[in-house]
Amino acid sequence: MMHTVNKSPFERNVLDSCLRLAKKGSVILLYEDAVYAAAAGTTATDTVKAASNEYSFYVLGPDLAARGITEDQVVDGVNVVDYGGFVDLVVEHGPVQSWL
Repeated sequence: MMHTVNKSPFERNVLDSCLRLAKKGSVILLYEDAVYAAAAGTTATDTVKAASNEYSFYVLGPDLAARGITEDQVVDGVNVVDYGGFVDLVVEHGPVQSWL
């Protein structure tokens, strides 16, 4: 299953809820303001690093760029994808659970 998270981990607890309820081995895509969770050096860094042992993390590159975050600032273990990659993930790992 694929999970999508779009809320900042600094404003809402959506990512924490997703991590608590998602099954091990699931794919998690961070987009919109959730991309802040993929930025290294934040309070969310340790959470994402620890969870990457159980989940495959992806982040939408255009949303990183829109927020001034470069790919080299992304936490190790988080894969950057473009819109085509997003579609590929949905096709390969559907159904999709959106965490709003």
